[in-house]
Amino acid sequence: MIQNLGNASADLQGLARLAVEATVGVTDLVESVHHAISHPVASRLGFRPVRGRGLKGAIYMAIRGLTRAVGSGVEVALAPFAAHAARGGGPAPDPARKALLAALNGVVGDHLAASGNPLALAMSVQYEGQPLPLDGPDGDEGIVGAIPQPGTRLLLLIHGLCLDGGRWTRESHGQDTDLARELGFTPLHLDYNSGLHVSTNGRALADLLETLVARWPEPVEQLVILAHSMGGLVARSACHQARVSGQAWLGSLRHLIFLGTPHHGSPLERWGHLLECGLAASPYANAFARLGKLRSAGITDLRHGNLLDPDWQGLEPFAQGRDTRQQVPLPEGVACCTMAATTGTHDHALKGALLGDGLVPMDSALGRHPEARRCLAFPEDRIWLGHGMNHMDLLVRPEVYAQIRRWLSQGQAAGGA
Repeated sequence: MIQNLGNASADLQGLARLAVEATVGVTDLVESVHHAISHPVASRLGFRPVRGRGLKGAIYMAIRGLTRAVGSGVEVALAPFAAHAARGGGPAPDPARKALLAALNGVVGDHLAASGNPLALAMSVQYEGQPLPLDGPDGDEGIVGAIPQPGTRLLLLIHGLCLDGGRWTRESHGQDTDLARELGFTPLHLDYNSGLHVSTNGRALADLLETLVARWPEPVEQLVILAHSMGGLVARSACHQARVSGQAWLGSLRHLIFLGTPHHGSPLERWGHLLECGLAASPYANAFARLGKLRSAGITDLRHGNLLDPDWQGLEPFAQGRDTRQQVPLPEGVACCTMAATTGTHDHALKGALLGDGLVPMDSALGRHPEARRCLAFPEDRIWLGHGMNHMDLLVRPEVYAQIRRWLSQGQAAGGA
């Protein structure tokens, strides 16, 4: 009971902080619009209002001050309960709460992490909804306590932007449980803040897998990563950074399977930027262009499919810009497979060519690019295209599972990649 109260108070504490920031932001927005209407010439010339000037300014300043004071009071009152929850264990989180937190982190997760908000998700490897205790001196003993019979074949599922591990299951069937039952894998899920940069999550994943493989109670014979959407970019980033730093876990990776991964970006992020530019063109709507800049670092990485720190460091995150990504090939010695979906009914359907799966273009998911040097070298027998399905269907459709099972079965029969 206290654990649940602690979780609830931690959520309320984080939401209170976010609400304060949102209210202050809206106050700034309203003040900017008010200034644009009252001083149209100054607004067109780019002059911003000086806060606190005149009666109107004093009123806006008072609103900001009162909002911050109320928010601080709520945080102080709930802090002891949140601290108690952080020290304890407890049951698996409510699925609805977990889904909401995942969505919130996808949109503003970088801000939550930078501001120390308790709603920010920390990366963890989970088994049956609970994080594995990889920290501390007991290491493998903690894993044995969480997984009574840890196997030698590990399956790690990585979700995409704004999602969580619960999306892999439909009507008690899922890629994780079915593959575990039929092919003897131990299913694990990666929980992470999808609003952070892909390279940040990739580095954290590489370090986490190094610890996981080193502390696993049995020698890891086969590690398989099944990644959906952004999760595939995080996995590719982790593989590259592990190779550069010489981490040992990469030698256990046998299969890397991508489901609807935007290897070369998604047009939705670029469309969001165009909307932002359109709003900025009007002095009355200019203030609302700030709303377009609320999207997280993870979302802006989807413009071209950024994988590494140099792909975004020193660049304006909301500027359209050209594709300047560093070349990152598929990891060597790993059977890399890619799956794409199209809402069209056949390969050359105009609908599918334009929209792909509704979020990711077909060519991007298949690793194709107009510049030959950027194309990813997927063998033809490791490419699969599903017709008449959308981006989320890739998580649960039986024909997708059947193809994944064929690839993994072939890999086991051949003794690896």
